[in-house]
Amino acid sequence: MLAPPLRVIDDGMADSALSPPQDQDDDDLKTRFSWFLSGVSGIISVPAFILMTAHVGFAGFASENGVSLLQASFMVATIWALPANIVLIGAISGGYSLVGAAIAVALSSIRLMPMVAAFIPELRGPKTRKITLLLLCHFIAVTAWVMGMERFQHIPRNMRTSYFAGLGMTLTLTNSLVVALVYFLSTDFPPIVFAALFFLTPMYFLTSLWGSARDRSIHVAMVSGLLLFPLIHHLAPAYDLLLTGFAGGIVTMAYVRWAKARGQAA
Repeated sequence: MLAPPLRVIDDGMADSALSPPQDQDDDDLKTRFSWFLSGVSGIISVPAFILMTAHVGFAGFASENGVSLLQASFMVATIWALPANIVLIGAISGGYSLVGAAIAVALSSIRLMPMVAAFIPELRGPKTRKITLLLLCHFIAVTAWVMGMERFQHIPRNMRTSYFAGLGMTLTLTNSLVVALVYFLSTDFPPIVFAALFFLTPMYFLTSLWGSARDRSIHVAMVSGLLLFPLIHHLAPAYDLLLTGFAGGIVTMAYVRWAKARGQAA
């Protein structure tokens, strides 16, 4: 009686069948790391340079108001948004209570909420976890927001979190170090230099937001805010930013409704 034929199995085929597809995972990891490094390289750009010069001014502002080097650097790393840091130092120098200072910082940061709402759908990939989005939200401020919105269209959707992680972490860490270094050397800087560098931030914010706007309603909001602010500041200086944002929002909503009605009528 003949023995049954033996089944010859190629060693290479057997190994590929038994071993997990690690090559694909390794390639994906390398691709993510390359996009992370691409985000890190965003520190070498005009927006990042302007932000660093603004933090030079912030370091002088913190030093003049009695905030220590460690405190100033910690504020940049944890609060991150530069206007909120300025508001906090103003509240400290003004003798506000802890609760009052916290409310002032929170109100100044409400402006970031619609930015986050618009940014997250662009950032989210098909398999992005919520905890990843939650962690990356910390780095969403005007500079990172503008740079991300401008460059996401050239980045694969599943790699955008890697890119933004590199960009946001590098911006935050670099500016924390800039504040520490300038604070240490602040005695060698004349106050007029701090003031001039500090002024670059709002100018950059205005031009960047105007250029990156994808809808005319954003231009309407910016123009209405610029026009209304002097009057509101004269009438209620303690609440000028809050009231200006509220009034500018009403004007923008009215414009959006008018534009929709006009489009339907046409």
